[in-house]
Amino acid sequence: MMALDGVRVLDLSRLAPGPFCTMLLADFGADVIVVEAPPGAARISMEEERPEARALNPLQRNKRSIAINLRQQEGREVFYRLARDADVVVEGFRPGVVRRLGVDYETLARLNPRLIYCSLSGYGQDGPYAGLVGHDINYISVGGALGLTGWPGQPPAIPMNIIADFAGGGLYAAFAICLALLARERTGRGQYIDMAMSDGVASLLTWVASRYLANGQVPRPGEDMLNGGTPCYNVYRCADGRYLSIGCLEPYFWEALCRALGAEQYIAHQWDRERYPEIFDYLRRRFQEKTRDEWFHELRQYDICVAPVYSLDEVFSDPHVLHRQMLAEVEHPDLGRVRQVGVGAKLSDTPGSIRALGPRLGQHTDEVLRQAGYTDAELESLRRAGIIA
Repeated sequence: MMALDGVRVLDLSRLAPGPFCTMLLADFGADVIVVEAPPGAARISMEEERPEARALNPLQRNKRSIAINLRQQEGREVFYRLARDADVVVEGFRPGVVRRLGVDYETLARLNPRLIYCSLSGYGQDGPYAGLVGHDINYISVGGALGLTGWPGQPPAIPMNIIADFAGGGLYAAFAICLALLARERTGRGQYIDMAMSDGVASLLTWVASRYLANGQVPRPGEDMLNGGTPCYNVYRCADGRYLSIGCLEPYFWEALCRALGAEQYIAHQWDRERYPEIFDYLRRRFQEKTRDEWFHELRQYDICVAPVYSLDEVFSDPHVLHRQMLAEVEHPDLGRVRQVGVGAKLSDTPGSIRALGPRLGQHTDEVLRQAGYTDAELESLRRAGIIA
């Protein structure tokens, strides 16, 4: 048994946040059906068309693919039949698109009052910015994360698109869907989820924002306790040019670090900003004496919050990451062993798993529609009309 066995999801999303959301659901057993456009019915890049690229795309693993032309009424009727028995619909279009296509929440809820419908967008379905286009960098700007990242006097440091797209968007949407499924068990009713990535980013800043909301002090890049403003929570360049991260916030961790580095004179000055230039200078010079891995091997023996700053190739050769099964290998009939990131959440009784790689476009159209009651003759008629593929 898997945690989401029996939950059927119709996935209309295209860009990373929506597929990541439904990947999380699929990893734990949800039957995710990706509803795509037939060839020629939408703009699709050649990269997306290549079967090997689709198989290697982890965001499409554990899913089935069907191709329906929703621009045609016959195609919408096919989708409506599927929606009657679905539990969840996920879409990631700009506000208003699904209404124009006739597959919006109000339309589908009349067919299936138990349906949970999640719209995942940059700024949400209402508000002054609802109609704006954007990407992760824009959402973390409005949500407040980008303005906190970097060093004083320099432009904000642009992180990879994990904060808005994957955490504030995809992960938050999956969380909201699971909440709605739980609520439906009690009420018997579905509901609409308006998930804005900018909202998710702001929510992720709950802790740091709480201090500003309480005392009016605005944290600045490189000045706050948790964004590079203190010697005890920082990164240091080592003799080999690689970096070590230190996270000794608690006084006892800081004391252990100082003793290990022969810097007992700084134990009492962890929060003395006047001494920070001196402490930074000492630590930077000290960490230049050995390589990153030498320091990690030495300091990890003590009660010190320390870790090497890895590049991705190092992440997936690290013994702890491998032990935690965060590197998975899945067999593909043509490509052989395909490596992907493993399943993050470890459930003891209903664990997630990677059971299949990303499907070809329309690979499961006939299978899914037969399950919905279509005959072979009906499928052939729809295919000749260009409604399905």
